[in-house]
Amino acid sequence: MHFGIIGAGLAGLTCAARLVGAGHAVSAFDKGRGPGGRMSTRRVETPLGQARFDHGAQFCAATTPGFARQLADWAARGVAAPWPAAGPDAHVGVPGMNALVADLAQQHDVTFGCLVKGLVHDGRQWWLVLDGERRGPFDAVIVATPAEQAAPLLSLHAFPMARAAAGTASQACWTAMLAWADPLPLDWSVWQAKDAKGNGALAWAARNSAKPGRGGPALGDPECWVVHAAPDWSRRHLEMEPDAVIGLMVEEFAALAGMALPEPLVARAHRWRFARPAGTGNTALWDHTLRLGACGDWLTEPTIEGAWLSGTALADRILAPVAA
Repeated sequence: MHFGIIGAGLAGLTCAARLVGAGHAVSAFDKGRGPGGRMSTRRVETPLGQARFDHGAQFCAATTPGFARQLADWAARGVAAPWPAAGPDAHVGVPGMNALVADLAQQHDVTFGCLVKGLVHDGRQWWLVLDGERRGPFDAVIVATPAEQAAPLLSLHAFPMARAAAGTASQACWTAMLAWADPLPLDWSVWQAKDAKGNGALAWAARNSAKPGRGGPALGDPECWVVHAAPDWSRRHLEMEPDAVIGLMVEEFAALAGMALPEPLVARAHRWRFARPAGTGNTALWDHTLRLGACGDWLTEPTIEGAWLSGTALADRILAPVAA
């Protein structure tokens, strides 16, 4: 069969890899400019060179044998490397977190910068609706986007799937990207709030340039930090302008660091509206009769491994023999 996949993040591309391995064809479409999504790496030019920020997912770790094998393969090929500062099993993409998604994307037919606005089913095949055109036909379609984007795509064709997506709320996250010419005099490179509910202003802070393969001041590059606001703080400031948010987050980071911060080379804020989905426990959704499915970390847990597990589970359901 020829599958159309909406969303070329880790879940969609993991599913694609297994389908292609079983002899099917896949065409994936993603609204982003390139591979990454919430695993993106932002690059900013400065007078001292390029500053790089993993401003979404910070690292990944394996708790299941399947993802452990995937992580070991990435590490063996230099696509991932251990980052002990974040935990004994923590790994990061090299040279950025988006390297993990890019590694999968290069193996498939992926169209970036392509926003899918709807689906049409003629009773036998599927078509993707874009601005002023359609793509297809496809024998089956997989929706691998955040729940908030999946719900309207699914709503006209598979109400139970759409209801599951619509009932899954995601926590937002404001992220600050900060760079300096010299290293900050801190004796730590990773800080994480102990309060899992995020009642404070900040949830995470990391010296991004201390990750493997990132450069940093030792190589003449800027010192880069990524700071994530806590869920409740992000919700309360969700509709503020980025310029206002970055000022507040710099103040909070200075308080955390316990020092007056020098003027940064880079100070930017990014709003992730769908940062941390709640999960449904379904792992993946598949309607064999319609040949329509959904996968993503919103069905499992908001981790890189969760996305991988969902994509794997959906492919396994699709490829499983159908009972007579």
